[in-house]
Amino acid sequence: MSEYVLEVSNLKTGFKTDEGFVTAVDGVSFKVKKGQTLGIVGESGCGKSVTSLSIMRLLPQPAGRIVEGEILLRVDGDTIDIAKAPASELKAIRGEKIAMIFQEPMTALNPVQRIGNQLAETFELHFPEMSKKEIEAECVALLEKVGIPSPGQRMKEYPHQLSGGMRQRVMIAIALACKPDILIADEPTTALDVTVQAQILDLMKKLQDEIGMSIIFITHDLGVVAEVCDEVIVMYAGRVTERSTVKNIFENPLHPYTKGLLSSIPHLGGTRKTKLNTIEGMVPSLSLMPDGCRFKNRCDFVIDRCNLQPDETTVSSNHVVSCHKVDADTLEGT
Repeated sequence: MSEYVLEVSNLKTGFKTDEGFVTAVDGVSFKVKKGQTLGIVGESGCGKSVTSLSIMRLLPQPAGRIVEGEILLRVDGDTIDIAKAPASELKAIRGEKIAMIFQEPMTALNPVQRIGNQLAETFELHFPEMSKKEIEAECVALLEKVGIPSPGQRMKEYPHQLSGGMRQRVMIAIALACKPDILIADEPTTALDVTVQAQILDLMKKLQDEIGMSIIFITHDLGVVAEVCDEVIVMYAGRVTERSTVKNIFENPLHPYTKGLLSSIPHLGGTRKTKLNTIEGMVPSLSLMPDGCRFKNRCDFVIDRCNLQPDETTVSSNHVVSCHKVDADTLEGT
């Protein structure tokens, strides 16, 4: 039996637009071990959220579709290719085997439904044999587990009556109701203050240890990545630029984009009142992707070969990078 609960291979996802079909995720591959936390980082527009929606098969329809690739989910000894699974099978998988915390809880929660009803719906769909009394008890227990005070009272309230941190805890409770094998967390701490952010991260780690689930943590906050992740993939313009352990990414970054992201983080020992380092330019539009390396127009280390798409270079058993400059340096050193 494979040690990986999820394997994504050569995933390509795109959208039909007025300008034609554009590819948002282009050849992304990664694996997630049972009980592991994988971080996906990159700027806005790099394809992080589209990757997660592809895994869940929740792309906006009819515009979005998976063009190519496999999304192999291994549960209970069986292997399911989510990319090709029929809708009836996906209904049973979502929530029970793989769940997601969406980026903005205020829009993810139904504003005209009470919290208790939204949480109860998960149990009604996946455990129809449960009585209303049993479901209510489970809902109260879940809200209590995620740190919501007076859970019985909160069950009767609407999303707008809760703070941002409370709504995020409700989203976590809904996602964890069926104790999924994989939890996808799409920037779960965005717009939360630092104290609440720390509480949410601690809660997710505690619950992960309790039920042994894997987590795919999507964020642009490298500080959070350092705290909660085991492995990291860095995405840029729909492609994976670097993949390794969190230790390697922070101590030995190789791709110029990864180095740029890390250098933009303020440090306690830095000189006061100096400008933060930035990466000049912007992520290219999906309809105007450059040929070859997509980072070449913002990179300080461009060489002639950057006009061609770089292949993955395996630097070590757990460190892979897609960069012609790194590849050239590796060859020179051999």
